[in-house]
Amino acid sequence: MKLRQLGFQGPKVSSIGLGCNRMSLIQPRDDKQSIKTIQASIDSGINFLNTADFYGSGHNESLISKAIEGRRDEVFISVKCGAMFGPNQRFIGLDGRPESIKNFASYTLQRLNTEVIDLYQPCRCDPDVPYEETIGAIKDLIDDGKVRYLGVSEVGSELLKRAHAVHPVSALEVEYSSVCRFIEKDILPTAES
Repeated sequence: MKLRQLGFQGPKVSSIGLGCNRMSLIQPRDDKQSIKTIQASIDSGINFLNTADFYGSGHNESLISKAIEGRRDEVFISVKCGAMFGPNQRFIGLDGRPESIKNFASYTLQRLNTEVIDLYQPCRCDPDVPYEETIGAIKDLIDDGKVRYLGVSEVGSELLKRAHAVHPVSALEVEYSSVCRFIEKDILPTAES
């Protein structure tokens, strides 16, 4: 498996990652098969696992915790936060308030059974909270040793710059494919600078 450096100063991560959301969202769930899939991915050299605290209302993080038991040092876990879903799994809003971000992280650490989140990122910008405040909460978590690296998700170049002004951004998660290339004009050049 090829490795790539995360950001300018981050660790080496596998060039192919494993997105784990469907393991918790598709019904009926097959936790045993999902755990085997995660473990087989790690065995094949994939060390980048992508999840969110809202995938299955925390189920996904608990699933990953079981799959990596005794192997935490072999994986790099990327976690998105900030989206809220009701008991029926319907989206009910975003919460980027600093106290909420820190609360989300607390539960993530417990569900993952780890002392540190490798990459933490708000899933979207909460329009009701200054982005700098949301990012500042993650910077606090980094300063406290609860998070290693800051990531951002689904943002344009302006929000990327604003986040980076608060704390160096190590990763940008945004759609990019042969049919979706809008990021090439502005967002990629900003990320590369």
